[in-house]
Amino acid sequence: MTARIIDGTDIAAGLSQAVADAVKHVTEDHRIEPGLAVVLVGDNPASEIYVRSKTAKTAAVNMRSLFYRLPVAVPEDELLEQIERLNQDATVHGILVQLPLPPQIDSRKVIEAIIPLKDVDGFHPLTAGLLSTGLPGIVPCTPLACIMLAKKVHGSLAGLEAVVIGRSNIVGKPLAQLLLMENATVTIAHSKTRDLPEVCRRGDIVFAAVGRAEMVRGDWIKPGATVIDVGINRVSAGQGKTKIVGDVAYTQVAEIAGAITPVPGGVGPMTIACLMLNTLKAACMQNGLPPPNVGA
Repeated sequence: MTARIIDGTDIAAGLSQAVADAVKHVTEDHRIEPGLAVVLVGDNPASEIYVRSKTAKTAAVNMRSLFYRLPVAVPEDELLEQIERLNQDATVHGILVQLPLPPQIDSRKVIEAIIPLKDVDGFHPLTAGLLSTGLPGIVPCTPLACIMLAKKVHGSLAGLEAVVIGRSNIVGKPLAQLLLMENATVTIAHSKTRDLPEVCRRGDIVFAAVGRAEMVRGDWIKPGATVIDVGINRVSAGQGKTKIVGDVAYTQVAEIAGAITPVPGGVGPMTIACLMLNTLKAACMQNGLPPPNVGA
């Protein structure tokens, strides 16, 4: 068996176009220009790449893009003051502080400083609470991307066995909540799970979000299962070069799975498209407009 490739780049392009169309409608009919503010602390090379991609995509979907760079040694109080200014700015509908942050800054304080209505990353504890109780709110971008990609293969996820490898607050836990809302049967696996390969082999869909390069092997996967690889790991490619791989041993797993996301080109571009969608939703929520019928 050779797995179907789930082309996240192509699917993200379709979602981005739908967001751009909805932004045009909101701007023309309601005189609201959705705005996303991105704050970068320091000069981490990987963060620089992510921020450039996010700001470019914001402009591409006709939203207002604001970028704030702070020095790596910035005191925590100054970063929190910048966030508060953005909280009070009615033209800013989404605030994103690029992680990771330098050691002098408490990431938890920064996440909690962003008001939930502008929390387009979906990391705020109140945002997490809304998701866990099934109430409307902003959904974290990467878990939302995973659900959309899985539904491109299966349509409905109801009744399917879903295995989530990883229990982080950013991906694993919110992804499990979204899968429950889709009426899937969910198992969360992690470093303490007994016989992890056997648990994975139960999955009709396996979501790998553990942060270990190529950990999930071909014999972990039930024949025909769908595999969504969230991992982004930089490994040696020899001769001093590096390459990006996922949490899944792609070549092995693609011979067993029915469908699989590549890395890069799978969950990554969809995550950025979902960030654009969240910013549009936030702009509508802050102005008393119904949520856009995009990405359902």
